[in-house]
Amino acid sequence: MKVNAIIAEFNPFHNGHEYLIKESKKRTGSDYLIVIMSGDFTQRGTPTLVDKYTRAKMALNCGADLVLELPVMYSTACAELFAMGAVSTLDKLGVVDSITFGSECGDVALLNSCAEVLLHETPEFSETLKKELKRGSTYPTARNAALMQHYPELKSYDSLLASPNNILGIEYIKSLKRRKSSIEPMSILRAGSNYNDKYMSTEYCSALALRQALHEGRTLENLATQMPSKVVKTLISYSQKYKFVEYNDFSALLYYKLLLEKEAGYERFADVSKEMAERISKNLDKYTSFDAYCDLLKTKNITYARISRALSHILLNLDQESLDIARELDYAVYARVLGLRKDANELLSAIKENSSIPLITKLSAAKEVLGPDELELLDKDILAAHIYEGILSQKSLAKQKNEFTTPIVTV
Repeated sequence: MKVNAIIAEFNPFHNGHEYLIKESKKRTGSDYLIVIMSGDFTQRGTPTLVDKYTRAKMALNCGADLVLELPVMYSTACAELFAMGAVSTLDKLGVVDSITFGSECGDVALLNSCAEVLLHETPEFSETLKKELKRGSTYPTARNAALMQHYPELKSYDSLLASPNNILGIEYIKSLKRRKSSIEPMSILRAGSNYNDKYMSTEYCSALALRQALHEGRTLENLATQMPSKVVKTLISYSQKYKFVEYNDFSALLYYKLLLEKEAGYERFADVSKEMAERISKNLDKYTSFDAYCDLLKTKNITYARISRALSHILLNLDQESLDIARELDYAVYARVLGLRKDANELLSAIKENSSIPLITKLSAAKEVLGPDELELLDKDILAAHIYEGILSQKSLAKQKNEFTTPIVTV
Protein backbone atom coordinates (compact mmCIF):
# COMPACT_ATOMS: atom_id res chain seq x y z
CA MET A 1 0.00 0.00 0.00
CA LYS A 2 1.38 3.38 -1.03
CA VAL A 3 0.19 6.52 0.78
CA ASN A 4 0.65 10.14 -0.27
CA ALA A 5 -0.23 13.22 1.80
CA ILE A 6 -1.08 16.87 1.14
CA ILE A 7 -1.05 19.71 3.70
CA ALA A 8 -3.77 22.25 2.90
CA GLU A 9 -6.30 24.88 3.89
CA PHE A 10 -8.74 24.54 0.95
CA ASN A 11 -10.23 27.95 1.74
CA PRO A 12 -12.15 27.27 -0.47
CA PHE A 13 -11.30 24.27 -2.66
CA HIS A 14 -10.67 25.35 -6.28
CA ASN A 15 -9.37 24.05 -9.62
CA GLY A 16 -5.74 24.47 -8.57
CA HIS A 17 -6.31 22.17 -5.61
CA GLU A 18 -7.94 19.55 -7.83
CA TYR A 19 -4.96 19.79 -10.18
CA LEU A 20 -2.56 19.26 -7.26
CA ILE A 21 -4.44 16.16 -6.09
CA LYS A 22 -4.62 14.62 -9.57
CA GLU A 23 -0.96 15.33 -10.34
CA SER A 24 0.22 14.03 -6.98
CA LYS A 25 -1.67 10.77 -7.45
CA LYS A 26 -0.29 10.37 -10.95
CA ARG A 27 3.33 11.12 -10.02
CA THR A 28 3.44 9.13 -6.78
CA GLY A 29 1.31 6.19 -7.92
CA SER A 30 -0.29 6.21 -4.49
CA ASP A 31 -3.20 4.02 -3.46
CA TYR A 32 -4.47 6.49 -0.86
CA LEU A 33 -4.30 10.23 -0.23
CA ILE A 34 -4.34 11.75 3.24
CA VAL A 35 -5.07 15.47 3.59
CA ILE A 36 -4.13 17.26 6.80
CA MET A 37 -6.16 20.44 6.74
CA SER A 38 -6.47 23.57 8.87
CA GLY A 39 -9.61 23.69 10.97
CA ASP A 40 -11.65 26.90 11.14
CA PHE A 41 -8.68 29.31 11.30
CA THR A 42 -5.79 29.65 8.86
CA GLN A 43 -2.07 30.30 8.81
CA ARG A 44 -2.66 34.03 8.23
CA GLY A 45 -4.71 34.12 11.42
CA THR A 46 -8.00 34.52 9.55
CA PRO A 47 -11.24 32.54 9.87
CA THR A 48 -12.14 30.24 6.98
CA LEU A 49 -14.88 31.06 4.48
CA VAL A 50 -16.85 27.92 5.42
CA ASP A 51 -16.46 25.48 8.31
CA LYS A 52 -13.95 22.63 8.43
CA TYR A 53 -16.51 19.85 7.93
CA THR A 54 -17.76 21.39 4.70
CA ARG A 55 -14.21 21.82 3.45
CA ALA A 56 -13.43 18.21 4.40
CA LYS A 57 -16.41 17.11 2.30
CA MET A 58 -15.04 19.09 -0.67
CA ALA A 59 -11.67 17.38 -0.32
CA LEU A 60 -13.19 13.88 -0.08
CA ASN A 61 -15.37 14.51 -3.13
CA CYS A 62 -12.30 15.58 -5.10
CA GLY A 63 -9.87 12.75 -4.41
CA ALA A 64 -8.89 12.67 -0.73
CA ASP A 65 -9.41 9.42 1.17
CA LEU A 66 -8.87 10.71 4.71
CA VAL A 67 -8.99 14.28 6.07
CA LEU A 68 -7.30 15.07 9.38
CA GLU A 69 -7.50 18.37 11.25
CA LEU A 70 -4.30 20.35 11.77
CA PRO A 71 -4.52 21.55 15.41
CA VAL A 72 -5.25 25.26 15.75
CA MET A 73 -1.98 25.78 17.64
CA TYR A 74 -0.20 25.04 14.33
CA SER A 75 -2.79 26.08 11.74
CA THR A 76 -2.53 29.72 12.94
CA ALA A 77 1.25 29.68 13.44
CA CYS A 78 4.23 30.91 11.42
CA ALA A 79 5.34 28.78 8.47
CA GLU A 80 7.90 26.86 10.53
CA LEU A 81 5.43 25.76 13.24
CA PHE A 82 2.65 25.21 10.69
CA ALA A 83 4.97 22.77 8.92
CA MET A 84 6.21 21.08 12.10
CA GLY A 85 2.67 20.44 13.30
CA ALA A 86 1.56 18.96 9.99
CA VAL A 87 4.69 16.98 9.19
CA SER A 88 5.01 15.51 12.70
CA THR A 89 1.40 14.30 12.49
CA LEU A 90 1.93 12.63 9.13
CA ASP A 91 5.27 11.15 10.22
CA LYS A 92 3.79 9.65 13.38
CA LEU A 93 0.97 7.95 11.47
CA GLY A 94 3.57 5.45 10.32
CA VAL A 95 2.03 4.86 6.87
CA VAL A 96 2.85 7.96 4.78
CA ASP A 97 5.37 7.48 1.96
CA SER A 98 5.37 10.96 0.41
CA ILE A 99 4.19 14.54 0.87
CA THR A 100 3.23 16.54 -2.21
CA PHE A 101 2.95 20.31 -2.21
CA GLY A 102 2.55 23.06 -4.77
CA SER A 103 5.24 25.71 -5.12
CA GLU A 104 6.03 28.69 -7.31
CA CYS A 105 9.29 27.11 -8.49
CA GLY A 106 8.24 23.45 -8.76
CA ASP A 107 11.85 22.39 -8.11
CA VAL A 108 12.13 20.14 -5.06
CA ALA A 109 15.93 19.88 -5.43
CA LEU A 110 16.30 23.66 -5.18
CA LEU A 111 13.93 23.84 -2.21
CA ASN A 112 15.89 21.02 -0.60
CA SER A 113 19.14 23.01 -1.01
CA CYS A 114 17.60 26.05 0.67
CA ALA A 115 16.20 23.89 3.45
CA GLU A 116 19.65 22.43 4.09
CA VAL A 117 21.19 25.90 4.31
CA LEU A 118 18.52 27.22 6.67
CA LEU A 119 18.61 24.11 8.82
CA HIS A 120 22.33 24.56 9.49
CA GLU A 121 22.74 28.31 9.78
CA THR A 122 26.35 29.45 10.08
CA PRO A 123 27.28 32.05 12.73
CA GLU A 124 27.96 34.51 9.88
CA PHE A 125 24.50 33.90 8.42
CA SER A 126 22.85 34.40 11.82
CA GLU A 127 24.78 37.63 12.39
CA THR A 128 23.71 39.06 9.03
CA LEU A 129 20.12 38.07 9.75
CA LYS A 130 20.21 39.94 13.07
CA LYS A 131 21.69 43.04 11.42
CA GLU A 132 18.99 43.08 8.75
CA LEU A 133 16.28 42.76 11.39
CA LYS A 134 17.80 45.63 13.39
CA ARG A 135 17.71 47.76 10.24
CA GLY A 136 13.94 47.31 10.21
CA SER A 137 13.51 44.54 7.64
CA THR A 138 10.71 42.00 8.04
CA TYR A 139 11.91 38.48 8.89
CA PRO A 140 11.33 37.06 5.36
CA THR A 141 13.19 40.00 3.78
CA ALA A 142 16.06 39.77 6.28
CA ARG A 143 16.41 36.02 5.78
CA ASN A 144 16.46 36.38 2.00
CA ALA A 145 19.15 39.09 2.22
CA ALA A 146 21.32 36.87 4.45
CA LEU A 147 20.91 33.96 2.04
CA MET A 148 21.97 36.04 -0.95
CA GLN A 149 25.02 37.40 0.88
CA HIS A 150 26.38 34.12 2.20
CA TYR A 151 25.23 31.72 -0.52
CA PRO A 152 25.92 33.54 -3.83
CA GLU A 153 25.09 30.37 -5.78
CA LEU A 154 21.44 31.04 -4.89
CA LYS A 155 21.43 34.61 -6.26
CA SER A 156 19.64 33.60 -9.45
CA TYR A 157 16.78 32.49 -7.17
CA ASP A 158 16.62 35.65 -5.08
CA SER A 159 12.81 35.71 -5.15
CA LEU A 160 12.55 32.17 -3.82
CA LEU A 161 11.87 33.18 -0.23
CA ALA A 162 9.45 35.90 -1.28
CA SER A 163 6.94 33.33 -2.56
CA PRO A 164 4.58 31.88 0.07
CA ASN A 165 4.30 28.34 -1.28
CA ASN A 166 8.07 28.10 -1.76
CA ILE A 167 8.49 29.16 1.87
CA LEU A 168 6.08 26.49 3.08
CA GLY A 169 7.73 23.88 0.88
CA ILE A 170 11.14 24.68 2.38
CA GLU A 171 9.64 24.42 5.87
CA TYR A 172 8.08 21.04 5.07
CA ILE A 173 11.47 19.74 3.94
CA LYS A 174 13.21 21.22 7.01
CA SER A 175 10.67 19.46 9.24
CA LEU A 176 11.23 16.14 7.47
CA LYS A 177 14.99 16.53 7.88
CA ARG A 178 14.70 17.45 11.57
CA ARG A 179 12.65 14.32 12.18
CA LYS A 180 14.94 12.16 10.04
CA SER A 181 11.72 11.05 8.40
CA SER A 182 11.56 8.51 5.59
CA ILE A 183 8.73 10.48 3.95
CA GLU A 184 9.76 11.82 0.52
CA PRO A 185 8.87 15.41 -0.44
CA MET A 186 7.58 16.15 -3.94
CA SER A 187 6.84 19.60 -5.37
CA ILE A 188 4.46 20.38 -8.23
CA LEU A 189 4.63 23.69 -10.07
CA ARG A 190 1.71 25.86 -8.99
CA ALA A 191 -0.81 26.24 -11.81
CA GLY A 192 -2.39 29.58 -12.72
CA SER A 193 -2.59 32.62 -10.43
CA ASN A 194 -0.20 33.39 -7.61
CA TYR A 195 -1.22 32.83 -3.98
CA ASN A 196 -1.76 36.56 -3.35
CA ASP A 197 -3.55 37.37 -6.62
CA LYS A 198 -6.88 39.03 -5.83
CA TYR A 199 -8.42 38.83 -9.28
CA MET A 200 -9.55 35.98 -11.50
CA SER A 201 -7.71 35.87 -14.80
CA THR A 202 -7.36 32.14 -15.49
CA GLU A 203 -9.22 28.90 -14.74
CA TYR A 204 -6.74 28.44 -11.87
CA CYS A 205 -7.47 31.49 -9.73
CA SER A 206 -6.28 31.85 -6.14
CA ALA A 207 -8.40 31.05 -3.09
CA LEU A 208 -7.99 34.72 -2.11
CA ALA A 209 -9.60 35.83 -5.38
CA LEU A 210 -12.52 33.48 -4.79
CA ARG A 211 -13.05 34.68 -1.23
CA GLN A 212 -12.92 38.30 -2.29
CA ALA A 213 -15.39 37.71 -5.12
CA LEU A 214 -17.85 35.97 -2.80
CA HIS A 215 -17.54 38.67 -0.14
CA GLU A 216 -18.22 41.26 -2.85
CA GLY A 217 -21.47 39.52 -3.75
CA ARG A 218 -20.53 37.43 -6.80
CA THR A 219 -22.75 34.36 -7.07
CA LEU A 220 -21.46 30.82 -6.92
CA GLU A 221 -23.04 30.15 -10.31
CA ASN A 222 -20.96 33.02 -11.68
CA LEU A 223 -17.78 31.48 -10.23
CA ALA A 224 -18.56 27.90 -11.23
CA THR A 225 -15.74 27.67 -13.79
CA GLN A 226 -13.18 28.28 -11.02
CA MET A 227 -14.12 25.23 -8.92
CA PRO A 228 -14.88 21.54 -9.50
CA SER A 229 -18.61 20.94 -10.02
CA LYS A 230 -18.94 18.91 -6.81
CA VAL A 231 -17.45 21.80 -4.82
CA VAL A 232 -19.85 24.30 -6.39
CA LYS A 233 -22.76 22.02 -5.54
CA THR A 234 -21.57 21.68 -1.93
CA LEU A 235 -21.12 25.45 -1.55
CA ILE A 236 -24.54 26.22 -3.03
CA SER A 237 -26.14 23.79 -0.58
CA TYR A 238 -24.15 25.34 2.29
CA SER A 239 -25.05 28.91 1.32
CA GLN A 240 -28.77 28.10 1.47
CA LYS A 241 -28.38 27.68 5.24
CA TYR A 242 -25.26 29.61 6.25
CA LYS A 243 -23.57 32.90 5.45
CA PHE A 244 -19.93 32.99 4.38
CA VAL A 245 -17.67 34.05 7.25
CA GLU A 246 -15.56 37.21 6.95
CA TYR A 247 -12.55 38.48 8.86
CA ASN A 248 -14.44 41.29 10.55
CA ASP A 249 -17.25 39.07 11.83
CA PHE A 250 -14.94 38.53 14.81
CA SER A 251 -14.22 42.24 15.40
CA ALA A 252 -16.42 42.77 18.47
CA LEU A 253 -15.29 39.51 20.07
CA LEU A 254 -11.62 40.38 19.55
CA TYR A 255 -12.11 43.86 21.02
CA TYR A 256 -13.75 42.36 24.10
CA LYS A 257 -10.83 39.93 24.54
CA LEU A 258 -8.27 42.71 24.13
CA LEU A 259 -10.04 44.77 26.81
CA LEU A 260 -10.26 41.76 29.08
CA GLU A 261 -6.54 41.02 28.83
CA LYS A 262 -5.23 44.60 28.81
CA GLU A 263 -4.34 44.84 32.50
CA ALA A 264 -2.50 41.50 32.55
CA GLY A 265 -0.78 42.25 29.24
CA TYR A 266 -0.57 40.31 26.00
CA GLU A 267 2.92 38.81 26.08
CA ARG A 268 1.69 35.46 27.38
CA PHE A 269 0.05 34.75 24.02
CA ALA A 270 1.87 32.93 21.24
CA ASP A 271 3.67 35.14 18.72
CA VAL A 272 3.15 38.33 20.76
CA SER A 273 6.46 40.09 21.44
CA LYS A 274 6.95 42.81 24.05
CA GLU A 275 7.03 45.44 21.30
CA MET A 276 3.80 44.16 19.77
CA ALA A 277 2.07 43.90 23.15
CA GLU A 278 2.90 47.56 23.83
CA ARG A 279 1.56 48.62 20.42
CA ILE A 280 -1.67 46.69 20.99
CA SER A 281 -2.21 48.32 24.38
CA LYS A 282 -1.18 51.80 23.26
CA ASN A 283 -3.53 51.83 20.26
CA LEU A 284 -6.54 50.07 21.74
CA ASP A 285 -8.57 53.30 21.85
CA LYS A 286 -8.22 53.47 18.05
CA TYR A 287 -9.74 50.01 17.49
CA THR A 288 -12.53 49.87 14.91
CA SER A 289 -12.34 46.38 13.36
CA PHE A 290 -10.11 43.31 13.17
CA ASP A 291 -8.84 44.15 9.69
CA ALA A 292 -8.33 47.87 10.35
CA TYR A 293 -6.48 47.13 13.58
CA CYS A 294 -4.03 44.86 11.75
CA ASP A 295 -3.35 47.72 9.33
CA LEU A 296 -2.92 50.15 12.21
CA LEU A 297 -0.48 47.94 14.13
CA LYS A 298 1.77 46.80 11.28
CA THR A 299 5.19 48.44 11.02
CA LYS A 300 8.15 48.33 8.69
CA ASN A 301 9.46 45.19 10.37
CA ILE A 302 6.20 43.59 11.59
CA THR A 303 4.01 42.34 8.74
CA TYR A 304 0.23 42.38 8.50
CA ALA A 305 0.19 38.54 8.59
CA ARG A 306 2.26 38.44 11.78
CA ILE A 307 -0.10 40.93 13.44
CA SER A 308 -3.12 38.97 12.26
CA ARG A 309 -1.75 35.72 13.67
CA ALA A 310 -0.92 37.34 16.99
CA LEU A 311 -4.40 38.85 17.36
CA SER A 312 -5.97 35.50 16.49
CA HIS A 313 -3.89 33.87 19.20
CA ILE A 314 -5.27 36.37 21.70
CA LEU A 315 -8.83 35.83 20.43
CA LEU A 316 -8.53 32.03 20.64
CA ASN A 317 -6.60 32.03 23.92
CA LEU A 318 -3.55 30.34 22.39
CA ASP A 319 -0.80 31.03 24.90
CA GLN A 320 2.94 30.51 24.70
CA GLU A 321 2.83 28.01 27.56
CA SER A 322 0.62 25.66 25.53
CA LEU A 323 2.98 25.97 22.58
CA ASP A 324 5.91 25.07 24.86
CA ILE A 325 4.00 21.99 26.05
CA ALA A 326 3.40 20.99 22.43
CA ARG A 327 7.12 21.31 21.67
CA GLU A 328 8.01 19.16 24.69
CA LEU A 329 5.57 16.51 23.49
CA ASP A 330 7.17 16.53 20.00
CA TYR A 331 4.33 18.51 18.42
CA ALA A 332 1.71 16.02 17.21
CA VAL A 333 0.03 14.13 20.07
CA TYR A 334 -3.13 12.96 18.28
CA ALA A 335 -4.61 12.80 14.79
CA ARG A 336 -8.23 13.92 14.67
CA VAL A 337 -10.36 12.66 11.80
CA LEU A 338 -12.66 15.17 10.07
CA GLY A 339 -13.68 13.00 7.14
CA LEU A 340 -13.21 9.60 5.53
CA ARG A 341 -14.15 7.81 2.33
CA LYS A 342 -16.17 4.66 3.01
CA ASP A 343 -13.86 2.59 0.80
CA ALA A 344 -10.70 3.64 2.71
CA ASN A 345 -11.00 1.16 5.57
CA GLU A 346 -7.68 -0.45 4.61
CA LEU A 347 -5.95 2.89 5.15
CA LEU A 348 -7.67 3.42 8.50
CA SER A 349 -6.70 -0.07 9.67
CA ALA A 350 -3.06 0.48 8.65
CA ILE A 351 -2.92 3.74 10.62
CA LYS A 352 -4.41 2.14 13.72
CA GLU A 353 -1.79 -0.62 13.48
CA ASN A 354 1.25 1.61 12.80
CA SER A 355 0.54 5.01 14.33
CA SER A 356 2.45 6.17 17.41
CA ILE A 357 -0.31 8.68 18.26
CA PRO A 358 -4.03 8.07 18.90
CA LEU A 359 -6.48 8.43 16.01
CA ILE A 360 -9.43 10.44 17.32
CA THR A 361 -12.76 9.75 15.62
CA LYS A 362 -14.99 10.63 18.62
CA LEU A 363 -14.19 13.48 21.00
CA SER A 364 -16.09 11.73 23.78
CA ALA A 365 -13.50 8.94 23.70
CA ALA A 366 -10.45 11.26 23.79
CA LYS A 367 -10.13 11.12 27.59
CA GLU A 368 -9.53 7.39 27.36
CA VAL A 369 -6.42 7.74 25.16
CA LEU A 370 -4.95 11.18 25.97
CA GLY A 371 -3.13 12.44 29.05
CA PRO A 372 -3.77 15.81 30.76
CA ASP A 373 -1.31 17.79 28.60
CA GLU A 374 -2.62 16.24 25.39
CA LEU A 375 -6.21 16.94 26.41
CA GLU A 376 -5.30 20.57 27.12
CA LEU A 377 -4.07 20.93 23.53
CA LEU A 378 -7.21 19.25 22.18
CA ASP A 379 -9.32 21.65 24.24
CA LYS A 380 -7.74 24.51 22.26
CA ASP A 381 -9.13 23.00 19.05
CA ILE A 382 -12.56 22.55 20.60
CA LEU A 383 -12.67 26.14 21.89
CA ALA A 384 -11.59 27.55 18.50
CA ALA A 385 -14.29 25.53 16.74
CA HIS A 386 -16.99 26.67 19.15
CA ILE A 387 -15.92 30.32 18.79
CA TYR A 388 -16.15 29.97 15.00
CA GLU A 389 -19.45 28.10 15.11
CA GLY A 390 -20.89 30.67 17.52
CA ILE A 391 -20.13 33.54 15.13
CA LEU A 392 -21.37 31.50 12.15
CA SER A 393 -24.67 30.60 13.80
CA GLN A 394 -25.30 34.21 14.92
CA LYS A 395 -24.53 35.57 11.47
CA SER A 396 -26.64 32.93 9.72
CA LEU A 397 -29.45 32.75 12.31
CA ALA A 398 -28.93 28.99 12.32
CA LYS A 399 -28.52 26.38 15.03
CA GLN A 400 -24.95 26.15 16.30
CA LYS A 401 -22.98 22.95 15.71
CA ASN A 402 -21.33 21.23 18.64
CA GLU A 403 -17.91 19.57 18.35
CA PHE A 404 -19.02 16.67 20.55
CA THR A 405 -22.09 15.80 18.51
CA THR A 406 -21.02 16.65 14.93
CA PRO A 407 -20.13 13.37 13.17
CA ILE A 408 -17.14 12.93 10.91
CA VAL A 409 -17.88 13.41 7.21
CA THR A 410 -18.18 10.22 5.14
CA VAL A 411 -18.63 9.96 1.37
